[in-house]
This record gives sequence, C-alpha cells and structure tokens, in this order.
Amino acid sequence: MAWLYAEYIADELLRTGRLIPAGTQEFRAGRDTLALTIYLSDAAGELSGIRVVSQLDEWMSLTAYGHPWRDWVETRFLQLGEEDRTHDGGANADLELARAAWRWLDRTELFATNLEPERSEPEEMPPGLDENARIWTPAWQLGLPLGHLAMQLF
Repeated sequence: MAWLYAEYIADELLRTGRLIPAGTQEFRAGRDTLALTIYLSDAAGELSGIRVVSQLDEWMSLTAYGHPWRDWVETRFLQLGEEDRTHDGGANADLELARAAWRWLDRTELFATNLEPERSEPEEMPPGLDENARIWTPAWQLGLPLGHLAMQLF
C-alpha cells in the first residue's frame, strides 16, 4: 500500500499544480519521480496523511536542482532491498512496484526542452533557455523539476 499511497500523493501534487496535462508521458515522468522520492524517503515505512505536509520540505530538498537524486535513489533501493532480505526474505510488493517505476524512468527517454543548455551549446552562444531547443532526456530528468515545481505550487 505504501507505493500506491506515494503514487496517489504525487498524482495529487501534480494535478494541483496544473503544470502538464494528466495522461501524458511527461505527467507520468513527474508523478513517478515524485512518487519514488516520497516512497524512498519514508524511513519509517509508513506514509501518513498527517505527515505529508511536514514532509514537503524534505521532498523539495531531495528534488532540488543539483541534488544527486539518481545516486540517492540507487542507494535507497540497496538499503531497502537489504532490509527486506533481513526481515522476511520474501518479495515486497511495494518495493517491486517502485523498482518497476524506476526502470521506466531510467530507461525511457522523452523529447523535451533542453533544461541545461550550457551542456550542449557552443561557447559563443549566449546563455539562456531556448524552449525550442529539444533533446532526448531520461524521463526522471524531466520528472524531477516537474515534481519540485509542483510541490512549490502546492
């Protein structure tokens, strides 16, 4: 239930922010990225409706620009996998759903606006964001700023 609850919270945050139409691949990227952040940051293993508002600051810091989010996700999966093997040795359905979402986010590329133009523009080009400059990017790299902005708008 924890994964489904994390996904529900992420879905509500994105819908409230109205940043992108629901049902698009970009919306899914934002929802899954945010749901992973919510699920993996829950150290107690119990997401609580009361705690959601108090967790926003933590989730915002995890999704902030420059935070090594991908490394954090992989580390948390290793930790949770180890804890799962230690406790009962069986498969954890929530953890498997989260891993499936991570595989999609990491392996799927979306054609999106280049959010880091300094990495692909020649030095003589003026800095700035050209919304017409599009590149293929892993879904999580698009979902991360969407989730972060949705939380700011909440």
